[in-house]
Amino acid sequence: MDGVRRSAASSLRVLCAAALLDVLTGCAMIPNYRRPPLPVPQMYPTSASAAAPEPQRIDPDAAAAADIGWRDFFTDDKLRDVIALALDHNRDLRVAVLAIEQSRAQLRIQRGALLPDIEASAGGNSIRTPKSVAAPGLPRVTRDDSVSIGVSAYELDLFGQLRSLTEQARQTLLATEEARRNVQISLVAEVADDYLTLATDRQRLALAERTLRSQSESLELIRREADVGSASDLSLREAETTVDSARVDVARYSGQIATDANALDLVVGTPVPGVLEPLGLDDEWQALDVGIEPPAGLPSDLLERRPDVLEAERTLRAANANIGAARAAFFPSITLTASQGTASSSLSGLFASGSGAWVFAPQLTLPIFTGGRNRANLTSARVARDIDVAKYESTVETAFREVADGLARRESLLQQLSAQQALVAAASDAYRLSDARFRRGVDSYLNALDAQRSLYAAQQNLIDIELARRSNSVALYQALGGGWREHSAAPGLAKTAE
Repeated sequence: MDGVRRSAASSLRVLCAAALLDVLTGCAMIPNYRRPPLPVPQMYPTSASAAAPEPQRIDPDAAAAADIGWRDFFTDDKLRDVIALALDHNRDLRVAVLAIEQSRAQLRIQRGALLPDIEASAGGNSIRTPKSVAAPGLPRVTRDDSVSIGVSAYELDLFGQLRSLTEQARQTLLATEEARRNVQISLVAEVADDYLTLATDRQRLALAERTLRSQSESLELIRREADVGSASDLSLREAETTVDSARVDVARYSGQIATDANALDLVVGTPVPGVLEPLGLDDEWQALDVGIEPPAGLPSDLLERRPDVLEAERTLRAANANIGAARAAFFPSITLTASQGTASSSLSGLFASGSGAWVFAPQLTLPIFTGGRNRANLTSARVARDIDVAKYESTVETAFREVADGLARRESLLQQLSAQQALVAAASDAYRLSDARFRRGVDSYLNALDAQRSLYAAQQNLIDIELARRSNSVALYQALGGGWREHSAAPGLAKTAE
């Protein structure tokens, strides 16, 4: 037993010496990383028509959109519950979470290569030599038993190849985590859009049903007047055409609502309970409004908080680390194989005095000729890094454009909404006056019918603009990196975390 302890202690000394040598002599070949400059202006334009917009000062203590939780951004309780349901059941988000676990396991595998594998082994060997070849002319049986502990083919990371690969795996893991955040942000925005679309189509259906009832009443009145000769056949046919058109709208929006509900169920990942579906926008429009509007003129460096931009940068860092591994392949590598234990020709003498045995087999490998493989690997790694630089810049440009377009579209939609609301009010007054003149016999039904069609079209356009404005707010919230937090973070805490 004392021999085994001495063998284990000797193996530990070999391990410690190798690890100390690795720490003292190891060097990294990874190029110094510098973040590429943002290929976009430093500030967003404050208006679409401004040729040289003035930058807007932003309160440094104000909460950034990325720090606003989706439960604070969306103020409708049913929409919040639907989003929570999607975060629990959506398959794409589940895949993104599992991808993180896979990347984490890959990082542990790569880190394991930095440490030696310590193995203990025990074995026995028996050989019988026949008497025809045995020296005394008698059969001979030879036995050999051994117990050992040691290190097998441990590579000293003198030039940082293993460290470079470990850093690459670490950056890949961080990129995967950012990808999960990006999937969640997209999921929250998609659920909100589908929810708003369903609510809007139900609002369109309610409008079409109201118009159908009103036009059906007018049609009955025209029929009675036509029976007594007070109305022309042209007025009757025009009234019938209007009723049939409204009936078509009712049927179309009814089918569209079923399609919207299916789309919402698909993105959520499970059927949405009927109690969580929106009833329309008449009573819930204010509840569906966003809680916080992102200010205009946000500095472009906030794009660095978007998960897709951070994912692109992490991927770039991983490619940069891979260059270090490719550089290290040009230098020698040293591997150590060492073991110590005890051996004996009989099991009873395995731990006896003088039975100690050891093996120490260092190996130095120097690449002399590889057919240009190492140089090609280095060139490939550098080109891959340059490709990732271009992808990072493209991601930044896309992100900047999404935010700038959202800000410009928001201003335009506010102006459209104000003008359309005034148009609806004017069309409503015109229809009321025309209908009153018709019922009093002062004017023909065709004028009242035209006024009613104009009002119906104006109301439909108003619903479309309202949906576009809400969808633009959701898209702007997503473009600014919002949606990955459930609850808002205090500005101070958010800055500290970064």
